[in-house]
Amino acid sequence: MSDDSLMDRFEENARRFRARDALVAVGVAALVLAVVLGASMPRAAHELRPSAGRALVLGVDRPVGWMSSNLPVHTFAARLTAHLSPDPRLAAEGRFGTPGRGATTGQVPTVTRDAFDPTMLGSPPPPRRALHTLLVTGDSLSTPLDIQMARGLARAGVHVLREPHLGTGISKTDLVDWGRLSASQVRADRPDAVVVFIGANEGFPMPGPSGRPVACCGPDWAAAYANRVRQVMHTYGGSGAHVYWLTVPAPREPARRRIERVVNAAVTVAAEPWRTSVRVVDTVPTFTPRDVYRDAISVAGRQTIVRESDGIHLNQDGAALLATKVVGVLGHDFRW
Repeated sequence: MSDDSLMDRFEENARRFRARDALVAVGVAALVLAVVLGASMPRAAHELRPSAGRALVLGVDRPVGWMSSNLPVHTFAARLTAHLSPDPRLAAEGRFGTPGRGATTGQVPTVTRDAFDPTMLGSPPPPRRALHTLLVTGDSLSTPLDIQMARGLARAGVHVLREPHLGTGISKTDLVDWGRLSASQVRADRPDAVVVFIGANEGFPMPGPSGRPVACCGPDWAAAYANRVRQVMHTYGGSGAHVYWLTVPAPREPARRRIERVVNAAVTVAAEPWRTSVRVVDTVPTFTPRDVYRDAISVAGRQTIVRESDGIHLNQDGAALLATKVVGVLGHDFRW
């Protein structure tokens, strides 16, 4: 049998509270929250969508925030409840806002605005520049591409400089050092754009992170190759030229194919900082889809031989096809 006397006494006491008492209780609670958490009100207010409530919060955030910041209650409450936080204890270093520093890796390369093509961010592309001088260079791969490009752009009044350096490579400096050569080229030619097609003579040992030579084709060799390519790209791009670096289509020999795969990967990595001024033109999907060697491909609906008998270089038909592709890419940045 239940005792109803307790319920009767509760109801009798509850009827003693008035609406004013409720308002006072709410006011006291709001004051306590304002003193303890008022410093976070400005941030919370600016995160709200435009509304009457947001305007009200913004109207009171300054005095409340000032009061919370100047009283020790907020700091005391934070320390008192810190052990309740689900977040792990964080390291002292690695804080955002310290440019170029990482938690464990030391200096972190800075990302600049040049790493973003404006179209990636939803912005319109920059206006196209007039193309007056085009430098086509590289090793033996760059010819007869240079001839085909000169023929295609001659009628438009574009001055095409053909400068192949046969037998040279990024990973070898016995014939020519491409770091120094690129500097000489921009000083002498002042090109608006540079097309680079190189990679037929790669795979030579290069100094690795320790300074000792590393053999092709592991990560240390790929990094060394990418750093050399990046230096050349920076030299061309630093002169104000746009750079169009062509990857190498898969050669016939499997041993060479392994080298070219690493070369192409290194070129892609090297170009990452400069999406606005450096474009990697990938020849692999056109000439060796899925990185499988082909002597002939379909051109305008007909099977056409596009490679020389050595299984490395493009022939005249292949070079003409590639020249059309490269000119199309140039047309995104230049007018003639």
